[in-house]
Amino acid sequence: MLVVRDHYIKKIEQYLNKKVIKIITGMRRVGKSTILLTLKDELLERGAGEKDIVWINKESLEFSFIKDHEDLYRYVKQEFSSGDENKYLFVDEVQEIKNWEKAIISIFSDNLADVIISGSNAHMLSSELATYLSGRYIEIEVYPLSFSEFLLFEEKRGISKEEKFQEYLRFGGLPGIFMFESDEPIYDYLNSIINTVILKDVVQKNNIRDVHLLERIILYLMDNCGNITSAKNISDFLKSQRTRVSVDTIQNYIYFLESAFLFHRVKRYDLKGKKILEYLDKLYMGDIGLRNGFLGYRDKDIAGILENIVFLEMKKRGYKVEIGALNGNEIDFVAEKKGERKYIQVCAGLSEDKTIKREFGNLEKISDNYDKLVLSMEKYFPSDHNGIRHKFLPYFLLEE
Repeated sequence: MLVVRDHYIKKIEQYLNKKVIKIITGMRRVGKSTILLTLKDELLERGAGEKDIVWINKESLEFSFIKDHEDLYRYVKQEFSSGDENKYLFVDEVQEIKNWEKAIISIFSDNLADVIISGSNAHMLSSELATYLSGRYIEIEVYPLSFSEFLLFEEKRGISKEEKFQEYLRFGGLPGIFMFESDEPIYDYLNSIINTVILKDVVQKNNIRDVHLLERIILYLMDNCGNITSAKNISDFLKSQRTRVSVDTIQNYIYFLESAFLFHRVKRYDLKGKKILEYLDKLYMGDIGLRNGFLGYRDKDIAGILENIVFLEMKKRGYKVEIGALNGNEIDFVAEKKGERKYIQVCAGLSEDKTIKREFGNLEKISDNYDKLVLSMEKYFPSDHNGIRHKFLPYFLLEE
């Protein structure tokens, strides 16, 4: 079943036939290739000819002959030998081509084609490409399926959205999970993905020798998803386990994991001093299903899992997301987009008075008039509490 992820298609289409390179980034198996194939099919439906489109998938042996920038440029130049306008170049997993940026810059500068490329490295644009193409590229990050997309992929089986949300909590949003009909093969599949990402995008790319240490750091980060984390904390923990590792080494390993989109780092922002607080960040998973596949689903971790889902949702909606700090209190998310700001608290339940006081009370201490919202799994909690809005979390995820 092919589901068109309109959110991303429309976003890319805004820049088609414009003088900008379209760079689609995201973790492996998040759906980048399918999005590009959908876009290619739409171009064909609109009248583009087969010869007007060059498609290169570096995960296919068909294109193993394209090893470096010279091979890439030579091949594209040959395929687009005529001078007709509206040519399109798609390169999937472009980072597998050595010095790929040199060819892409040249193809772009020589007006050979409208360029759409994808990559599985978050920091591929920290290379010389970002300097060379300042103001001439647009990066679009693809995230796992949002809950609304998850429902589109799910076949109708007579179960409620709330029940499907429980599946979403366990399995996450990688589209490939819908190939399977039971839990065990889904978790096996998720484990195979995380092992591939670790091996190919982290270990091999960064020449990591101590793979066991890397795995221990990954386990620590997964186990502390949604908690304040620092390289120093991890170093101290490993030291207590009789393993000495420098803070610098741990910082490097975390950077490599972020580069592979396995984790996202979220900075803490002092709302009073209006400044970023260094070294005390949170890290969320690129897909919550990978965490559950690696550790197993645990009910006691529900708070961090829900936070992770809301974080990814706000990023998909285009918000810049930070953790808020105000006089020793924490706001789960401060989300900003185009002058709009939202303060968001996330929790599993609101059955205890102390939880209600904490979640709503922290927001009440904020004096500005931006939107303040508590999201929980309490379906029938009042929609307003002391002027602070409340929403049932699954319904919030379906709003946009």
